[in-house]
Amino acid sequence: MKENEIGRMVVDAALKVHRELGPGLLDSVYEVVLIHELQRRGLKAERQVPVSITHQGLRFDEASRADIIVDGKVILELKSVETVTNAHKKQLLTYLRLTGRKLGFLLNFAEALMKDGITRIVNGLDENWQSSKLLCALCVLAGVELADEHPPRPLRLCESPTPSHPGSSASAPPAPSVPH
Repeated sequence: MKENEIGRMVVDAALKVHRELGPGLLDSVYEVVLIHELQRRGLKAERQVPVSITHQGLRFDEASRADIIVDGKVILELKSVETVTNAHKKQLLTYLRLTGRKLGFLLNFAEALMKDGITRIVNGLDENWQSSKLLCALCVLAGVELADEHPPRPLRLCESPTPSHPGSSASAPPAPSVPH
């Protein structure tokens, strides 16, 4: 299964968990329940996976831990905080870079609406307009608004560098017209 397919399942599972539990619990509670929901959907979900760092020949095996890794491809960083900061986003991007993975989600369960707590971060993921449009369609169903800003900053859930979005590459195939 490709990263974007896993990502769609992750978003759906996170929305379900938030809908059932609501905001206000510790991130560790959401972690356990989300792991269960992902596994129930047939995904392999590992909890508290060490992220190793090597510096000048010295290896730190337990320098950090990724909250959840799904199917060995997608990293989930869970929060239950009033405000997600750039430091939280950089933390996830660093985990993606250190592990060589391409897609991650920062999930803030403290938001009143989970759609406002989902940030999608990529690290060299080769996205084409079809997979981006599928994610955008999911965003429409979840009620996520299309963001105005585009790369080089990390992508939020419903952003995509496609011809139908400003700031896109002209070399991509034309995307079908889908109102957002």
